[in-house]
Amino acid sequence: MSDRLTAVRRALRDAPADRLVECLAETVAKEYAVTDLDLLLVDYRLATLLPLLDGPPVTRAGDPAWRTFDHQGEVVAGHTGFVPVTARGERIGVLRFTPVPDSEGTRAELAEVASMLAHELQAAAAGTDRYAVAARTRRLTLAAEMQWELLPGRSRTGPSFSLAGQLEPSYAVHGDSFDWAEQDGRLYLNVLNGHGDGMNATLLTSLATYALRNARRAGLALADQAALADQAVFAQHRGDLHVETLLLELDLRTGVVQAVDAGSPRMMVLRDGDVLDEPLEAQFPLGMFETSEYRPQTFTLRPGDRLLIVSDGVFDAAKENSRYGESALHRFVRRTGSLAPLQAIRSLLGDLRAFVGGDMDDDAVAVCLDWTGGTTN
Repeated sequence: MSDRLTAVRRALRDAPADRLVECLAETVAKEYAVTDLDLLLVDYRLATLLPLLDGPPVTRAGDPAWRTFDHQGEVVAGHTGFVPVTARGERIGVLRFTPVPDSEGTRAELAEVASMLAHELQAAAAGTDRYAVAARTRRLTLAAEMQWELLPGRSRTGPSFSLAGQLEPSYAVHGDSFDWAEQDGRLYLNVLNGHGDGMNATLLTSLATYALRNARRAGLALADQAALADQAVFAQHRGDLHVETLLLELDLRTGVVQAVDAGSPRMMVLRDGDVLDEPLEAQFPLGMFETSEYRPQTFTLRPGDRLLIVSDGVFDAAKENSRYGESALHRFVRRTGSLAPLQAIRSLLGDLRAFVGGDMDDDAVAVCLDWTGGTTN
């Protein structure tokens, strides 16, 4: 590591949690002669890049900052450079700096600086609200605040997979959610839709999520995870409320997927340009009955396959007398097959908002998983 990068790492390590960017700007100005630096945070809706220090929000499609965010590479526009601020696939935003150094090596170091910042922002999040507040274009409802805090992140990458998920309406979501975890060569993914509206749906989904995590962390098999969460929800609500859930466990080495379909989330596979519906046995939603038994099913992904999972709020999105529907969804999945998962999700939900003419009335969740095959190391 160069002396300049060491100085940056030290400055970020020693900075107060709520002043990471200011301390970074001072250090980069000294070490790299960059006179203007700012962090552009992506908002909850994936529709706006919000400068932390100064300047107007960035919403225009094709803007250099958005090209950097979408394609995860350096973009230079005149005297200004942009590099992605991303940690383990979690896209936080974009680092903007002026002037752009002539040396490719120096620009590569600034890209490394952005990566350092991303990791420090994740660590600092537990100690300050500054960045969570700065990434909002308006106030979240209490239900939405709880749902976003429940998520493991919005995107993730590994040697053999890339994964992303998003909630809508982002600032007022309540019942839809997702969860994932990677361990011992396996990827666990749950997509949930809590029954009801508002706070009741949020509390219900939270209960199911924590019950599923508890079972997973205890080393239980997938069907037993569903059974434990089913018992937890039923014990609390006695069958009056339930959670529609899809549980998946992907072996990252072989592509073999175990699945428990306990509800409505819809799953499609994009394979060689064709959209295939993966048929699963419909089983009871979590919490519907006192003693439900769950049976896992198995299917196998091929290298290059894409899984797209959506709740009914996506294909049932409606305006006037028409609905978005399955055909439109399949066309969109095919059309966005070359995009990275978070790009595809962002495009899909943007298309849905355009279709309904604004924010969606019903909750919607979309999760996209690419499995590339090969090693997990």
